[in-house]
Amino acid sequence: EVSRFMKRSTLRPRASGMSDGMFSAVPTRFQNRRHLLWALLGLLWLPMPITAEPHHNWSLPGGDAGGGHFSQATQITPENVGGLEIAWTHRSGDFRQGDNFIGGLSGEAPLQSSWQATPVLIDDHLYLCTPFNRILAIHAETGAEGWSYAPDIDLEGFPMPRCRGVTQWTDTRMPEGEPCHRVVIAPLMDARVVGLDADSGEVCPFGNERHEIDLSEGLGPYETGFYMLNTPPAITGNTLITGGSIADNMTTAVPSGVIRAYDLNSGKLLWAWEPVIAVAEPGKAASEAEDSSANMSPNADTLRYQQGTTNSWSYLSVDPELGLVYVPTGNTSSDYYGGHRGNLDHYSSSVVALSIETGEVAWHFQTVHHDIWDFDVPSQPTLFETDIDGRAVKGLAQTTKQGYVFLLDRQTGEPLFPVEEVPMPQGAAPGDYTAPTQPVPVKPRSLLDLPGERDPIWGLVPWDKWACKDTLSSLRYDGPFTPPALEGALHMPSAFGGQNWGGPAIDPGRHKLVVNTLHMGTVVQLIPRDQCDGDGPEPVADGPFLLEPSVGTPYCNRRWLGFVSPLGVPCTPPPWGTLAGIDLRTGNVDWQVPLGTTRDMAPWPFWYIQGSPNLGGPVSTASGLTFIGATTDHYLRAFDTDTGEELWKGRLPTSGHGLPITYQLTEEGTQYVVIAAGGHAAMGTPPGDYLIAFKLPE
Repeated sequence: EVSRFMKRSTLRPRASGMSDGMFSAVPTRFQNRRHLLWALLGLLWLPMPITAEPHHNWSLPGGDAGGGHFSQATQITPENVGGLEIAWTHRSGDFRQGDNFIGGLSGEAPLQSSWQATPVLIDDHLYLCTPFNRILAIHAETGAEGWSYAPDIDLEGFPMPRCRGVTQWTDTRMPEGEPCHRVVIAPLMDARVVGLDADSGEVCPFGNERHEIDLSEGLGPYETGFYMLNTPPAITGNTLITGGSIADNMTTAVPSGVIRAYDLNSGKLLWAWEPVIAVAEPGKAASEAEDSSANMSPNADTLRYQQGTTNSWSYLSVDPELGLVYVPTGNTSSDYYGGHRGNLDHYSSSVVALSIETGEVAWHFQTVHHDIWDFDVPSQPTLFETDIDGRAVKGLAQTTKQGYVFLLDRQTGEPLFPVEEVPMPQGAAPGDYTAPTQPVPVKPRSLLDLPGERDPIWGLVPWDKWACKDTLSSLRYDGPFTPPALEGALHMPSAFGGQNWGGPAIDPGRHKLVVNTLHMGTVVQLIPRDQCDGDGPEPVADGPFLLEPSVGTPYCNRRWLGFVSPLGVPCTPPPWGTLAGIDLRTGNVDWQVPLGTTRDMAPWPFWYIQGSPNLGGPVSTASGLTFIGATTDHYLRAFDTDTGEELWKGRLPTSGHGLPITYQLTEEGTQYVVIAAGGHAAMGTPPGDYLIAFKLPE
C-alpha cells in the first residue's frame, strides 16, 4: 500500500528545513526505513482515499457467513424512519402472469413467477437473480443496470422458477482490479454453479478445466425439475459447500440430498456427505454400524449417490474458527408418508454440523422425529454470541416450521435451554407410524401458540364460519402433529410454517432475535394407490389443490395449500401473521405483535384485520430498527426492535417476499433499504419485477 501510494503521490518529504542530503551518510538500510517513514507521514498528512469496501455493507445473502440479517448502519433511526421515501426503482422485466394457488389452478396456464431474491453488495453494485435465473448488476445508489447474464435454461421444465440470490468470492490469485478478482457465485435452477466477474459479468472459469460446477454429476438420471439449485451456496476461504433442492412428493427415487464441497480454484470435488447411516449387520448393534456419512472418494466420474436421501435446500452457515459448516436438512421423500424410510430418517429434519475440511459429522440435532408433516428445517442456522447465567456462549438459533426456536450450543449441539420430549398424537396411515414423542423447547415458548382464548374456527361473516366448521368436521385434527390421514387431516401449522426460509434477524448489541411467524393451516389427504388414477375419492375440502403422485409409497396425496373459507380467507382466527422479539440471554419472548393487515387480501372494508399471511424475513440495524416485507399486503415495514412497535410502512407495487437489505457506501453517504417486490404464487400475491430502494430525504 505504501509503495503504491508513493508512486502516485506528488508529495515530497520536507520537514524542519531538512533536505535529502542530510541523510547521505546514513547506511542504506536506514535510508530505506527513512522512505517508509516519510511515506507513512505522507499518509497522515493527505486525505485518505475512499476505500473500495462499503462503510456498512451487505456482502452475503444472510448479512454474514452465519446469517443474522444485521447491519451496523445507524443513519436511519426510530426517530426519523417515518421520513423514508423511494430513492429509485429498477424493473427487470422478468415476471410471468399465470395461475396461483389461492386464485385457483386451471391446469392450462403455468404458475405465475415468484420472486424471493436477496441482493448482495460488492463495492458499489448490488447483485441478484430474477425468477428466471437471470443475474443482474445494479448500481447501489442509482438503480442503473450495469450488466446482466442470462443462462441457457429451458424454463418449461420448472413449473415455478425461482432463485433466492447469489453470493460472492474473492480470487486472491488475481490482482485487485483484474478480471475475476471479485466473483459473483450464482446457483442455477438446472443444478449448475457459475462464477461471473463482478465488473463485467463475464464467466470466470473454476481452474483450467471447468467453466462451471455441475451438481448433476453423480446423481444418475432424473427428470428436469427434480433437482435444482435455488439458494446460494456457502463460501469459506476457497471452498464452496452446497446442497440442493428436490421436487417434493413426486417419487421416493428423487436424486440424492448429498452435501458437497468444491475447491473454487480448481473446481474439483473435495468431499461429499450423504445424510444416511449404514444398516447394522445381523447380530451387530445399530450403534456399532459403520457410519456411511464419512468422507467419500471424490471421483466424480464414477460416483453415484443414494437416491431418496434427505436434502438441504436452504442456506448453510459456516464458522471458520470452529471449522464447522451447519446444514439444515429436509425430511426424506415423500413428505407425508415414511413407512419405507428405515435408516434414511436418521439425519432428517435436523441441524447437522460438518467439518469444513473433511465433511465428517461433528454433531446433529433432530428437530422432528420421523417427519411426515414436511416440517423440514427451512432456514439458515443463525450464529450468535451471548451470555447466559454469566457464561459466554457461542450459540446457534434454528427457527422451524413448527413455530419453535431451538437455541443450541454451536460447538456441541446441546440445547442452551431445556428441550422436552412431549407425547404426540398416534395413529398414522396403514404402513406408517408416528414417533411417540417430539422435541419441544421449554424456552423460547412456541411462537405459534398465542396467549388468550381462541376459537379454533373463524369466519369473515357467520355463513363463512359455518362453512369452515363443516369442512373441519370431516377432517382429523389432534394438534400440531396430527398425522396425515385417508379422511384428510388439518396440518396447523402447515408446510409453509410457522417459520420458513426467511429465518431470523439477530441484534447482537441488544441480544435480541426477531422472527416472523405464519399462523395458518393446510389440508392433506392420503389416497390409496389404486385410487390415484382418474378423479379418485371425493375431495374433502373446497378450493384449488395439488394432486401429488408420491410414487414408491402406498399413497398419492391431495394438498390444499390453505385451510380457507369460500370467501378465500383463512378458517383459523387472526392474526395470521406475527413478528416476535426473543431475548437470547433468557429465552423469553419479550414481545409478539401482528404483522401486516388484510389489505390486498380481502375486499374493502375488510382491511382492518391485523396479522396477514407472510413469507420472507426481517433485517435489523444497530439503531434499533427491524425492517420486513413478507406480508400479503403490499408494504415494507419498520418496527422498533426493543418493543415491537410499528413505526413506518412504505407502499410497494406488490408484495415483497425476499429479505430486505440495508447498506451505506461511505461514512458521509446515504443509507438505503432495498427490497425485491415480485409476489408469490403460493401466497396469492401478484407477480412483479420491482427492486425498490428507500432512503431519507436529502
